[in-house]
Amino acid sequence: MQRALELAERASEEGEVPVGALVVRDGEILGEGWNQPIASHDPTAHAEIQALRAAARFAENYRLPGADLYVTLEPCPMCASAIVHARIRHLIYGASDPKGGACGSVFDLLPSDGRFNHRTLCTGGVLADDSSELLRAFFRARR
Repeated sequence: MQRALELAERASEEGEVPVGALVVRDGEILGEGWNQPIASHDPTAHAEIQALRAAARFAENYRLPGADLYVTLEPCPMCASAIVHARIRHLIYGASDPKGGACGSVFDLLPSDGRFNHRTLCTGGVLADDSSELLRAFFRARR
């Protein structure tokens, strides 16, 4: 999660909302990402999507069984769906997102929605204070 926080700081330095993510399997980082929707003019360029794309390219497979995703903020519904499609084993996130989180805060897509054909374990609150402070500082500076 510490590496995800470093990636979130990179996003902040680039003027993006500070969210960072990485995909790990068997102790190896397969892919990293940070929020880039503004710079890339791409509404799907969330940190999770960027990390999943990089991991899939590295693994040469759009499925990432046995891989874990670390992200500083609870994923949105779009990212939660991508996590399911990638077959991520375990999602570990920092801060909850009370405005759009899909892991129990607003929506409950992971892991309890039984309509999906894959279940992803979820653990939230890992370094949540650090993740939340990055977000608060970013938005405070923009006001």
